[in-house]
Amino acid sequence: MCLSVLVIANDFSAVNVAIPTMERDFHTNVNTMQWVVNAYALTFGVMIVTGGRLADMFGRRRAFFLGSAIFASMSALGAVAQTETLLILSRVVMGIGGALMWPAILGMTFALLPAEKAGLAGGIIIGAAGLGNAIGPLIGGVLTDLASWRWIFFLNVPIAAFAVLVTYYLVQVTEPEVDEQRIDYPGIATISIGLVSLLVALDQVDDWGWGDPRVIGMLALAAVLIASFVPIERRAGEGALVPPSVMRNESFRASCVAVTLMSATFFAALLYLPQFMQKHLGYSPLEAGIGILPFLATFALVSFIAGPLYNRVGAKPLAVIGAACIAVAPFLFSQVDESSAYGALVPGMFVLGIGIGSFYPTATTAGVTSVDESRSSLAGGILYMCQIAGGAIGLGLTTTIFSAQASFVDGIQAAFRLDAMLALAGFVIALLFVGGRIRPRFAGRTAG
Repeated sequence: MCLSVLVIANDFSAVNVAIPTMERDFHTNVNTMQWVVNAYALTFGVMIVTGGRLADMFGRRRAFFLGSAIFASMSALGAVAQTETLLILSRVVMGIGGALMWPAILGMTFALLPAEKAGLAGGIIIGAAGLGNAIGPLIGGVLTDLASWRWIFFLNVPIAAFAVLVTYYLVQVTEPEVDEQRIDYPGIATISIGLVSLLVALDQVDDWGWGDPRVIGMLALAAVLIASFVPIERRAGEGALVPPSVMRNESFRASCVAVTLMSATFFAALLYLPQFMQKHLGYSPLEAGIGILPFLATFALVSFIAGPLYNRVGAKPLAVIGAACIAVAPFLFSQVDESSAYGALVPGMFVLGIGIGSFYPTATTAGVTSVDESRSSLAGGILYMCQIAGGAIGLGLTTTIFSAQASFVDGIQAAFRLDAMLALAGFVIALLFVGGRIRPRFAGRTAG
């Protein structure tokens, strides 16, 4: 399961460092080649809820095998693509494969371990994702420099094949019994088109501006469709893409809201810290990838540690400590100035790594285990969608704030101050609701 997550997570970050080389090879510009990254991320984020529901309905092993086949075959196609159009199309379909794999992996991992080891399951998966994010830029940089960017995609094929073989022969899980197996086509269409409109609008707002008719139109369409999703799901009952039993679950909703608010800081750090290193400190792309390792490596390490701790100390302490660190980190980043060197970023990166590594596995485990076991893949998919949507919305807002400032460093300061406020709101949600509601009479005791 970890190998599969590693492939998915690595693919988010490994391609970024190869974009300039792809531009030269295809004789195009960055506005076109950025869709090699965006097409995968958008499709993955939009389809992951559907992937989770299908995994719960028709079997997680089946969803995993189908997703892996799609992911590996499209990786091979992308590796031999002779045009940027074919490469981008392969990345779109790769996103569908990843969206089938991720929730199936999460559901199988929770099913493989006993209930008292649920925290370990969440820590393993999120830790593997953090490790994949951390090594992605290094792998991408080395392969691009020593061979070709095409080997980034070729590498996915044998790893995915090995993961499938091991899963086929060694991973045996009892699939949940689901009485309702109708596919909620109206729900899938509504949320998918709504999220595509929202994410594309936020992705393009830096180039087009908030007042552009295309941005306004897509945001309006997203608002209408996402608002109509709730009544559509209510009419569909337990056959809905997101059944009422999941939507009404307070603990699950709290995890989703907190993850959404925290993800603005996570995504902003991934974008702005390497930019600060390259544009302000003069680092190369590979040097910037190495420079961000204190954050990503700490995130991965703490995620693996948080899993066993979850079962010893409970969800609440880990969620609160992690959320507090995520709220403090952007405040530390906002203190950089024109004279700041690399060392000024290091404390914030370590604090953010501790925060993400503590909070995300805990919120994921608390959210997934709060719903019925037959809905765990769906719950995992929704939580990951909240991470991507929250990050995209947060980046749209912070980019607007960043662009309005007089200088690059002023923009960094203003952007992270906004992220600190969003993370503070997430901290309040985590303090009150994630891992159990705080009792009104005894603030020091927790429920759940």
